[in-house]
Amino acid sequence: MHTLLLSCLLLATPDVIPEGKSTIDLAFEKLTLRLYAYKPANFQNGPMLMVFHGILRNAEEYRDHAVEMGDRFGALIICPLFEEKIFPIPKYQFGGIVDDEGHAVPAKDRTAEYVNRIAKEIRRREGRADLPYALIGHSGGGQFLGRLAAFVQTDAQRIVVSNPSSYTLPTDKQPFPFGFGGLPAELANDDVYKAYLGQPVTLYVGSKDIVRDEYFDASKLAEVQGDTRFARAKYAYEFAKNVAQEKGWPFNWKLLIAEGIEHDHEKMFNSPDCAIALGWKPKEK
Repeated sequence: MHTLLLSCLLLATPDVIPEGKSTIDLAFEKLTLRLYAYKPANFQNGPMLMVFHGILRNAEEYRDHAVEMGDRFGALIICPLFEEKIFPIPKYQFGGIVDDEGHAVPAKDRTAEYVNRIAKEIRRREGRADLPYALIGHSGGGQFLGRLAAFVQTDAQRIVVSNPSSYTLPTDKQPFPFGFGGLPAELANDDVYKAYLGQPVTLYVGSKDIVRDEYFDASKLAEVQGDTRFARAKYAYEFAKNVAQEKGWPFNWKLLIAEGIEHDHEKMFNSPDCAIALGWKPKEK
């Protein structure tokens, strides 16, 4: 009886995500996003983990390197691909918050808003409107999630910002994307800063991420935050914490250092510290 019921449910939802690796093309009004997915064999009412690639736009590789996390947490892995020709740096790493003239992009059209739209669609396909999920992005993907946290509200359990090259500091003394300076008033005010500092953010950084490689942002404004990605994570965390304390606002950020790991997303994902960063416990075998 149970098997028959399950078969009927699967037939009723032909777009349910299959076990193992798969590719999903989600059509929105203006574009189609490709998602690389992985559903572990032990996925039973588990959470979803959205994983965000870096500047190389290698979403399929990120999915493959997130398989171990999927198995460890019994989590559905979803890795969206943000192609460079559609989402250049201002629209991906910087979140697509303002247009080329510096005007605020309507909330529904911000790149970061696709996270909410993807979550809604995956929940529909899985038949679980309350499917819990977390976000993790490394390097350029960490930049994307950092700007998402600054301007977009989601119901993600945790937003893990891992080893980005720069952060958006809660101040108008630094120009966007390094701060909120120069942004329209509706994007840069105390209400926005308070919401940002209240987001469930984990700054997750490798202690050996100290090499200034070809993708490291060595611009003058980025250098204010530190001379390595490791130093910048600590600087951004302390800066944000001090603002929250001065204002008397809730501060929900965490700083987690993965000892001995360099700028390597696979090692960061596979580290036992990743469970702490996400606030999840490994699934019992």
